[in-house]
Amino acid sequence: MIILKRKKWRDNPYLIKIKMAKTRRALTGAQCTAEAMRQINPDVVAAYPITPQTNIMHAFSQFVADGAVNTDLVTVESEHSAMSACVGASAAGARAMTATSANGLALMWEVVYIAASTRLPIVMNVVNRALSAPINIHCDHADSMGCRDSGWIQLYSENGEEAYENTIMGVRIAEHPDVLLPVMVCQDGFITSHCVETAEILDDETVKSFIGEYNAQHPLLDVDNPVTYGPLDLFDYYFEHKRQQVLAMENAKRVIREVFDEFGRITGKHYDFFEGYKLDDAEKVVVCANSSAGTVRVVVDELRGRGEKVGLLKVRVFRPWLNNMIVEKLSRVRAVAVLDRSASFGGFGGPLFTEIRSSFHEEKEKPNIINYVYGLGGRELDLEQVRRVFKELEEVKNGNIGKRVRYLGVRE
Repeated sequence: MIILKRKKWRDNPYLIKIKMAKTRRALTGAQCTAEAMRQINPDVVAAYPITPQTNIMHAFSQFVADGAVNTDLVTVESEHSAMSACVGASAAGARAMTATSANGLALMWEVVYIAASTRLPIVMNVVNRALSAPINIHCDHADSMGCRDSGWIQLYSENGEEAYENTIMGVRIAEHPDVLLPVMVCQDGFITSHCVETAEILDDETVKSFIGEYNAQHPLLDVDNPVTYGPLDLFDYYFEHKRQQVLAMENAKRVIREVFDEFGRITGKHYDFFEGYKLDDAEKVVVCANSSAGTVRVVVDELRGRGEKVGLLKVRVFRPWLNNMIVEKLSRVRAVAVLDRSASFGGFGGPLFTEIRSSFHEEKEKPNIINYVYGLGGRELDLEQVRRVFKELEEVKNGNIGKRVRYLGVRE
């Protein structure tokens, strides 16, 4: 029996007693996500099929058909309609979820911004996939990185178990009254979504107790307290509403920390915005997100066995960005390679590199930082490529920067 001390949103502390059970199961990343959605039991799920997200909704629709959830599953005619249906359901007072990939997310673009600007706590799983053209159904991060300034919180998942956990935590983060922003949970297309690994799954009652009953803030269907969603908002108030979104994202930093800590007491794990591996004395560090962290970790262990002081920093939370934490994690490191699985066309380096380099701009002590764009369109990141990165970091560590932005695994 675990006793968790949790603060109720309306200020009264109370104790929740949870009789917890964990099971280890062989599941794909898509199945892990569907399992989290089953345990969350949202009021409304609206979705349209697109590879490689489709397996999430295949699995979840089976739960609906079997009566394992009470969810109204809305099968719409496009991803634009899927997000629109979630916006309508969430504004009405429902707990709403969806999932998509790549061009589907691009088709949602208009409504993705509306969901965040209207402060609706929708949770969406994004199975990362390259954007067309040319047509490609495999993994890179162009889709979610394109949404980085849309006002959505973004969580990234190394494997199916992390996708499961991030989905559950995402509900609590989104619905907190100091936040009320949508959350995007990302996992790598095919690499994570379709590959089977063992994952630790909590029992239904533990998840139900953790997320709690949904108490919608200002629902449209509360006729005694009428509200308006989506009005015309010109220069007289628009700026103030955008400023409130900025504040909500600032509040999310504290709320994410609280949710991570609370969920960590349940699972026995430590969750953080940036999660280090063998960082304490590391001189050369690779920074990356999603499944690539597992590949880098193998090489870190290999090189550590040879006496090299190398490490990994994995990004779990990309939005909101904690610049102070990234400085704290990397300030004592001599050379850093940031791996971006997306290109910022016309920019100087990828999105992750840009954020990290900017965070160190005013610091007197900083590592030499270089960028590798890699894995576009699903091209494999193999162990030899990671070894090459650490080898080139040796030169960077000694002050021989060379090209600041490089391309890994491409024919040039």
